[in-house]
Amino acid sequence: MSDYKSPETRILPEITDESRAFWTGGERGELLIYKCLDCQGLIHPPAPACYHCQSINVAPRPVSGRATVAAKTINVHSFNPAMPSPFSVAIVELEEDSSTRLTTNVIGCPPESVQIGMKVQVEFEHYEDVWVPVFRPVAS
Repeated sequence: MSDYKSPETRILPEITDESRAFWTGGERGELLIYKCLDCQGLIHPPAPACYHCQSINVAPRPVSGRATVAAKTINVHSFNPAMPSPFSVAIVELEEDSSTRLTTNVIGCPPESVQIGMKVQVEFEHYEDVWVPVFRPVAS
């Protein structure tokens, strides 16, 4: 799993009908992103209609979980005593569509080693009924 083990580590999201697949797909090891079944565009954050073509023919679909770090920062402030700092916060672009981006944590390496362009792979941290997608560097 990840570098953070305590259930108090994360502030958990409110799960809605639209976001349920994204936050629970990790139970099966799947990163589920909404996809328009008409134009094939990916939609994130999850929404009831495609923002590319306005179709309501959308549904969650698994993606590879492979991504590239597009932006990063290191949080050194301890806003939550249960979450050790420093830690990496990154925006990753999904391999399937670089315009589909997730804000996440990069784990499994020192925060200062996270670099723009780094290849990463999804993993999931399980808290209560939520599986939070985090990313680990891919060995080169």
